[in-house]
Amino acid sequence: MASQQTAPNDNAVSRGSSVAASAGLGVLAAAIGYLVTYVLIVSEVREAFGDDVADWKGVAWYFYNAHMVDVEASGAFGSFGGSSTVDFIAQSSASGADLLYVIPPLVLLTIGAILAVQWDVTDLGDAVVVGAPVTLGYAVVMALGALVAESSTEIEVFGVAATGSIAPEFAPALVLGGVLYPLVFATAGAVLAAVFNAR
Repeated sequence: MASQQTAPNDNAVSRGSSVAASAGLGVLAAAIGYLVTYVLIVSEVREAFGDDVADWKGVAWYFYNAHMVDVEASGAFGSFGGSSTVDFIAQSSASGADLLYVIPPLVLLTIGAILAVQWDVTDLGDAVVVGAPVTLGYAVVMALGALVAESSTEIEVFGVAATGSIAPEFAPALVLGGVLYPLVFATAGAVLAAVFNAR
C-alpha cells in the first residue's frame, strides 16, 4: 500500500514540474522569437523611425505583426482624432520580411518538441499536457509586451494639444498571439515529438 500512495504523489510532482517547465519555456520561446525578429529587422526599424521610437519598441511592433496582431496608430488634434491599424511586415520593403511570419510558429513547434523529448512523452494525451502549458508563459510575455511597446507623443500647437500613440492591439495580442499561437504550435510540436518517440 505504501508504494501505491507514493506513486500518485510522484506523478503529481511530475505533472506539476512539467507544467512549470512548459510555462517557463513559454517565456523563453517569446524571448527567442523576439530576439530573432530583432536581428532580422532592426536595421529597417532604425531607418523607418530614426530616433523617434526606441529600436526595441519598433521591433516589438513587427513581432506582434508576425503573430497576425495589428498595431494601432491613433492621433488627435484638439477635438479631431482617428485611428488606423498598421501591418509593418506587409508594408516592409526589406527582402525576406515575410519570413518574420514563420518565426513564432517555428520557435513554438521546437519548444513543444523539446519538452516532449525531455519528458520522454509517447502518449498523445501527455503531449497535450506537456505542450499546452507553454501558453501560460507566452501569454504573460505577449500581454506585458503589448503594454510596454506603446509609444506616444504629445505636443501643443498654438494652444491646441496634439497627441499620438502607437501600440499593438491588446486583446488580439493576448488572445491570438499569447494564447492561440502557443496552444496550437507548441502542442503540435509536442504531439509530433510524442509520435516520433513512440516509434
